[in-house]
Amino acid sequence: MIQVAILGFGVVGGGTAEVLTQNKALIEKKVGDSVNIKYILDLREFPNSPLGHLVVHDFNTILSDPEVSLVAEMMGGAHPAYDFTRACLEAGKSVVTSNKEVVATFGTELLEIAAAHGVSYMFEASVGGGIPIIRPMRVDLASNRIESVSGILNGTTNYILTKMVTEGASFETVLKDAQKKGYAEANPAADVEGLDAARKIVILAAMAFGKRLDPNAIPCEGITKITTADTDLARELGYAVKLIGHTEKSIDGRILAMVSPRLVPISNPISGVNDVFNGILVKANMVGEVMFYGPGAGKLPTASAVVADMVDIMGHDAASLRAPVWTDAAPEDMADINAYVCRSLVVLDAPAAAADKLAAIFGELNVLRHTEGRLSFISAELTESEVCEKIALAGYPLVSRIRLL
Repeated sequence: MIQVAILGFGVVGGGTAEVLTQNKALIEKKVGDSVNIKYILDLREFPNSPLGHLVVHDFNTILSDPEVSLVAEMMGGAHPAYDFTRACLEAGKSVVTSNKEVVATFGTELLEIAAAHGVSYMFEASVGGGIPIIRPMRVDLASNRIESVSGILNGTTNYILTKMVTEGASFETVLKDAQKKGYAEANPAADVEGLDAARKIVILAAMAFGKRLDPNAIPCEGITKITTADTDLARELGYAVKLIGHTEKSIDGRILAMVSPRLVPISNPISGVNDVFNGILVKANMVGEVMFYGPGAGKLPTASAVVADMVDIMGHDAASLRAPVWTDAAPEDMADINAYVCRSLVVLDAPAAAADKLAAIFGELNVLRHTEGRLSFISAELTESEVCEKIALAGYPLVSRIRLL
């Protein structure tokens, strides 16, 4: 019998217990052994839950029990989740998690500890909710050189941007709606300011390039400044506005990772990913572009990914699972955001007569428009430094600037 423990009995922890219970026969058939939830760690009591009798409040009860070989951590936050995870790995217990903050911040160390103790540390559910992405990058795309990863990595912001387009409502109005429906937290900063997506792109960059970047060093811009005027103009020009996490390797071998609103062409499949769904596009040198799409959050979709990792571990020994090998990136491993090249939609508070001046400064001006005292255009490909310098040189107030994907 395989004895497992669950750390955290919140939304995802409760979902994990539900998947393990409802699909018990299916899971046991796949792993060739019986599976039992022995403990659930939480500070609270759950008298109305059929699994309430399994709840313990002391982590050491789980840590000191030699029968528990596999632990699922869904506590959220860095501490004590990291501390408990490390202790379990050092005690010879494999750990699976949905905790993107711990993986993005401590993933290199925890993978090394797992390898040193002959156990596994897996985190499929940390990116994309129920979408398989970590395992395909680790296994199915192993023969490819990953060139870039771009995606909608946060369901809350995607829901807000979708509603701004379909309902013509302001960011503030849709955010309140998202909070009422439980899609956004009372303090939505991690979502709407892009911090959640930044942690996820750190994990995807590490999977793609073998280097864990510092999450705090990722250029990160959220959606709080996006207006309905932006989304309307984008749609008129044949684009959708999406919050995109993006990572790529530059020509000099450095790794770029960033999060920002982007104009995604309607021809790009990511543009059609709406509401709380996520979509991730992986570009590899042999297979080309591969897209992963599905529910990016939610109780059972995320729990499904957690239990998938558990099944993988229960059915294999750690050596056969080919764990990713990362190193922590040095400052010189990170590409300079100022050298990043892309086109931009620039909107200036400028008269129509300013077009000639702007053409002299920017060169090529695509889809030049003048509406309600605002002059908008799509620039040629420019570095971050160049576009900022040219906007400053133009001398007109910047209304908005959105990069093209």
